[in-house]
Amino acid sequence: MNTLTRRIMGVVMVLFLAAPVAADGLFMVRMDKAFPEAMTLLQSAISSHGYTITRLQQVNENLERREFKSDMYRVVYFGKLEEIKQISAQQPELIPFLPLNITIFAEGEQSILVSSHPSTLRQFFPDPALRPVFDRWEKDIGSIMDEVRGDSNP
Repeated sequence: MNTLTRRIMGVVMVLFLAAPVAADGLFMVRMDKAFPEAMTLLQSAISSHGYTITRLQQVNENLERREFKSDMYRVVYFGKLEEIKQISAQQPELIPFLPLNITIFAEGEQSILVSSHPSTLRQFFPDPALRPVFDRWEKDIGSIMDEVRGDSNP
């Protein structure tokens, strides 16, 4: 892994603000698509899975403070409004983890997608009623990433 990739991954880990996770606690996809194309495909894939994009966060200022200059770095937040309302009301301790998010950034002519794995949440929220929700999120995030990478049809 080159220095640039290590720096970016360090910043990604800081952005998650969750408990420390091992590499298997992340979904990560690298693809041979330029950032603009990958970003468009990501937004489309999120929508095609029934989610609404709630915010596109630029993190350039924080990166620039660390001497990393790029305008091709975003965190895409998404969710299903009614589901977020319901989960927030029933399990308010999950609010800091909502809505879901996928980080996308460019590395040369490639793009990388990273998201925390919902199974990590299972460790902290063992309520059996949440298991189907975490399972669906896991399936959906994996499917969204596969769709962006071009491994499946929407």
